[in-house]
Amino acid sequence: MFKSLTLLLCSCLALGAAPCRVEIIDQENGWPVPMVELRSTHETCHISDNLGLIAIADPDLLDREVWFHVRGHGYGVPKDGFGYEGVRATLKAGGTFRIEVERRIIAKRLGRLTGAGLFAEGQQLGLAPLLPETGVFGCDSVLTAQHDGHLFWLWGDTTLPDYPLGVFHSTAATTALRPLAKFEPPLALALTYFRDAKGKPRGVAQMPGDGPTWLTGIVSLPNQRLVATYSKIKGFLDEYEVGLGVWDPATRNFVREKIIWKKADGAKPLLLQGHPVRWQDPAGKRWLLFGDPFPAARCPDDFEAWKNPATWEKTPAPAAPRSAQDDSEVQPHRGSIAWNPFLKRWLTVFTQKFGNPSAFGELWYAEADSPLGPWEPAVKILSHDNYTFYNPLIQTALTPDDAPFILFEGTYTTEFADHAQPTPRYNYNQILYRLDLNDGKLHPQRR
Repeated sequence: MFKSLTLLLCSCLALGAAPCRVEIIDQENGWPVPMVELRSTHETCHISDNLGLIAIADPDLLDREVWFHVRGHGYGVPKDGFGYEGVRATLKAGGTFRIEVERRIIAKRLGRLTGAGLFAEGQQLGLAPLLPETGVFGCDSVLTAQHDGHLFWLWGDTTLPDYPLGVFHSTAATTALRPLAKFEPPLALALTYFRDAKGKPRGVAQMPGDGPTWLTGIVSLPNQRLVATYSKIKGFLDEYEVGLGVWDPATRNFVREKIIWKKADGAKPLLLQGHPVRWQDPAGKRWLLFGDPFPAARCPDDFEAWKNPATWEKTPAPAAPRSAQDDSEVQPHRGSIAWNPFLKRWLTVFTQKFGNPSAFGELWYAEADSPLGPWEPAVKILSHDNYTFYNPLIQTALTPDDAPFILFEGTYTTEFADHAQPTPRYNYNQILYRLDLNDGKLHPQRR
């Protein structure tokens, strides 16, 4: 009896169809395009991985003509006469079908940096993954700092496989200072996470008090002290304490240096928040500028000044950039600035507040001669169809100084969108984009 069941099982497995390999390709440069969705007329959903691949083995989709709606947040195909944006395909088991998509955004999607199944579709097609699984399913809002010969990465709330509630005291990892060998997809970022005794990614900033610990303003100071500003949170977004934290290399955790503010104190004082950049003023004094995106506070670039609020100074807010297309005001939500050696100018990438079509999914680029502004007319570089892409960070540490492009990443999430359907594997994770600085669309006023 057992032998018969075994033979029957083996026969059934042998009859299983090999997947059809679907390749999603940028028609302009031939690059694979991650995060493009194919949806059938009966609502099966298939999404390209970091290799730009989709493995389709559904027997109902093989060996017959089928239609897929194509959706790619800035990548797509022409509409047909009825307004449908999609493709017809006859998929064969073990065969290959290629879809060339047009890029309608200025930024180029390189791939997902965090989460599981970065190369899952390729694995189903028999390809070896470029990286092992990390044990992280999702993570929020990245911060980075060059510290102690490595690039230090830190994220907010982190989703793990084993329970809906994951890590709420900031996960972290390190990489080499220049961790990417190339700057086109597919890419692989080998992150070495800080883990607990069981091997799971762990929190590195569990400050005393109830609720999650969120970090901001992370920076490595000249005396090799890695520091940050922390917040304690109750409920969804109720901040009740803000203080300063310092990295303890012995325990490999951030520990509290001092409390700066408690909710019972009333109005908040000036705080060091956002993404810091280094700047030397016209008088030759060296400062750390803290902003999100534009500088709102500064302190001298040393540890003693950083931990002494008496040395902190408020930075006047610049006027909001105006659109290069129609001169309308573009109100920033969150983002970052960076000095760019190639252009020899300051750059910013930021999410627009209440943009269109996504309330917090429209990203803009602008330039200035000073980190304090004024900022020249802004150009939209990335758009989302009812999805959020917040807290973007220009990743200057990932690229050579003479690179004619920048890389930036942000958090792709359904938060603050209008009943958006989460994109499997991609939702609540970090997506990396490339922006070519010699693209004429970035400088319409110079044409």
